[in-house]
Formats: sequence, structure tokens, C-alpha cells
Amino acid sequence: MATASAPLPSANGSPLLADRNCAAGHIDSVFLRKSPTPTDPEAANPQTKPHEESLLASLCSFIEENQIGLSVNLIALLFLTHNFFPRARRRTSKFFHLSYYNPDSEQYGCGTDDLFFVALCVVVFTGLRVFAMDYVLEPLARLGGIGGGKALVRFKEQAWLAVYCACSWSLGMHLIYKSEHALDIHAVWNGWPFREIDALTKWYYLVQWGFWLQQIVVVNIEQKRKDYGMVLAHHGFTCALIFLSYGYYHTRVGTVILATMDLADILLPAAKILKYLGHSSACDAVFGVFMLSWVATRHVLFILVCWSVYAHAPIDIAPGCYLADGTMVPASSTEHYNALGGNEIWTNLVHAYTHRDGAVCSNPTIRFSFLGLLLAIQALCIVWFATIAAIAYDVLAGKGAVDARSEEGEESEIEEELKPSHANGSDKSSYDFAAPLEQEVGVESLTFPRKSSPGVKSYRRASNRTGGRSSGISIPGHGDRKELLGRIGCDKPS
Repeated sequence: MATASAPLPSANGSPLLADRNCAAGHIDSVFLRKSPTPTDPEAANPQTKPHEESLLASLCSFIEENQIGLSVNLIALLFLTHNFFPRARRRTSKFFHLSYYNPDSEQYGCGTDDLFFVALCVVVFTGLRVFAMDYVLEPLARLGGIGGGKALVRFKEQAWLAVYCACSWSLGMHLIYKSEHALDIHAVWNGWPFREIDALTKWYYLVQWGFWLQQIVVVNIEQKRKDYGMVLAHHGFTCALIFLSYGYYHTRVGTVILATMDLADILLPAAKILKYLGHSSACDAVFGVFMLSWVATRHVLFILVCWSVYAHAPIDIAPGCYLADGTMVPASSTEHYNALGGNEIWTNLVHAYTHRDGAVCSNPTIRFSFLGLLLAIQALCIVWFATIAAIAYDVLAGKGAVDARSEEGEESEIEEELKPSHANGSDKSSYDFAAPLEQEVGVESLTFPRKSSPGVKSYRRASNRTGGRSSGISIPGHGDRKELLGRIGCDKPS
């Protein structure tokens, strides 16, 4: 017989009341990831986990645990190749510089070479996200009294989202303010197609594209949430819209949408950060502002943009084929219009990637395709807001906010972690005081999952997580299999 020790889990509290918690904290429970239930075959027999883990799961685990190392190595490889192999610079320079510069107009065109820059952005965001959370935001959280556990994980995730969205929203609003279509949604269509754009607009658009592609990577390498399908659909719609709007020269309206959606994604994480730091009154105030901003931006301004696609675009963009020399072949010239591909859909949507100097054509089907994608995102916004509004109503009514999709006791566990640091003045979480629980188990019951890769401090280890893919000894019945890497919050449906 062997003796092993496992930490004594902290007790879960009852549903939280409005007078004890910030309203924003309750929507943490809405977007939590699913953990195995006691009836789950995987949970009932954890010894089968190492044998059943697929190659894809192993790859995802390796990438997740080595995000900083992989990013640094890839960037270093590109940099060294660019500097020590001059013959390769024709290709490697596309990763580091904006392509298609026109010295005559001092602007940039759009094309397939821009995909190299987007790929580098994905790599940079992959490493930067984990580095910022582990080495910048975690020390700040501990200075604020958050000792560890789930509250620390939530703080880092929300702080990263708030910082990124604050930067992207500021830059997006700057681009809109200095443009000729500021405060005039009708004007975003005047002069289409916009084959060339200024450097800052292009950089902003490609960086946003890289960020949302990286978000798809995040939700797939981490364990799945209950609303994984909705989150993946949202990210897929967003990336598709950016890809198609860039290829169809609709960067003006795309910038308006991206900047508009960022505001709510600053305020909601900010409210949660205040909640984790123990400032409940400030959290409630920021949460109220968030609710107003969500309605104003995602259900008013966004709908105005959708209406403009339907009503204004066909007025300013007459059906026809627009040539590179500035002339236009109207759709009424049927033979010439069809010869130029006027009725083709996909060819025109990816025009910037395939026929940069050719004719790009407009037709109603393309316009309704964009409108359909925008309305799909609006549908996701409505579903998310309905859940948020229901929880906010329960909080205002003095009821405990419990969502059917959340893990039982998850919010209470975070509250228990915060109590020692904020209520009792200690800088340690409740887990730090847990006494070891001795239990005799048979040697045959011990399993030894594979070790995590050495080197960079992984997000999972920093989060004190002991999921099925973590290293160490697994004792049946005492493994904490709850997923602690869920990105909490309402995602930006730009």
C-alpha cells in the first residue's frame, strides 16, 4: 500500500446575493467550460485517459504549454533567416513589412502577400498573451491581494482582454475621427472600390485579423467550453468578414464595425477586474455603464451599419464592374458586364487576392452575403445579451444569479478564494491554507500521466490546474478536473 496526499478542496458557498457581489461577477458563470461529470466514463475511470488521448489532443496540449517558447523560436528563426540569408529576404520581408506600397500615392494596396504579415501577428499574439498574463498581470493581481486559484486566472484573462481592446478601440476611433466619413455612415461607401489605403489603416486591419485568428487557436488548443460552438461560430464569422471585406475593398465599413464593437469589451472586463480586486461598488457602476454601451453599440449602431449595407450601399455602389483606371461598366451593358465576371460571387469577393489590377464587380448577391454574416453576428449578440440581462435582473431583484450552463458552485469557489485576501486582509487564497488529506490507496490505482514539457512556465501550471493533461500522480476520486482556462466574458462580435 502507498500513502499519497491531496489538497483538501475549499468548500463551495451558496448562490451569491446582490448585496455581497458585483453584478458583473455573476456573468462569469455564464461562459465557463464544462468539466467531466461523475457519470462521465472518463471521470469514472481516469486510468484510461492516457491511453485514449488522441494525437490531436497531445498536440494541443504541447502547444498550450509552450506558447511563449514556440512563438519566440518561430520569430527568431524568421529574423535569423532574414538577416543571414539575403536570397530569402524577398520572401521573409513580407512577414515584417506591409506589402504593396505605391510611392506615387504613398498608400498601400491589398493582396495575398499581406497574409504573411497576418501569420506573424498570430504568432506574436500567441506568445504575447501568455507572457503578459504570467509575467505582467499575475504580479499585478498579487499586489492587489489576489493570492491564486480561479480568481487569479479570471483576473489575468480579463485584464489581457481589457488592455488589448482599449488599444484597438483607441486606434480604431482615431482612424474614424480623421477620416472623411466620420459620423456619416452613408459616406463609407462613396468612392468604392478602395484599392489602396493608408499605412495605419492597413496595419490596424491586419493586426485585428491576426488577433481574431489567434482567438480561434486559443479556443481549440484549450479544453472546450459549454458554449464552444457559439464562440467558435462568432470567431469564424468575424474572421470571414475581415477576410472578405479586405478582399472586396470594404475596409472603411470594416473599421467602423471593429471599432464600434471594442467598447463593450473594455468595460465588461474592467468591471470583473474591479470585482476580483474587491471594489464592489465601482464594479457595479462600471457594469451599469457596460450594459448601456452594449445596447448602444451592438444593438443600435451595429444595426445602423446593417441598415446602411441594405439601403445605402446600392445607392453609392451602382451594380457594375469597376476597372482599375476608374471607369465603370454598368450592369445594363449585359454582355460586357458578364464578360468581366459581373455575376460571379466568389471571384469578386476575393478580388484583392487574385486579380489586384483587374475589374471588380458589384451585384446584389454579394451585398446580401455580407449582410447575412453581419446578421448572424447580431443573432449571437442577442443570445448573449439575453443571458446577461436575465442575470442582471436576478441580481437587482436580490436573487442568487445561477445560470443553467455554469458549473455548480464555480462562482462560489471564486468568492471563497477572494475572502481571505479582501475580507480578512491576507494575501493568500483559501487554497493556501488547505491541509493535506491522507488516504491509503493501492499502488495499482496510481497513474502517471506524461510529464509536461520543461522550460517556459505554462499557463496551466501558473493557474494551479490539475486537469487530465497535467503532470504528476493522479489518484482516482481526488483529481480536480475542472477547466480553469475559460476565457470569461462576452466576446467581441465585430
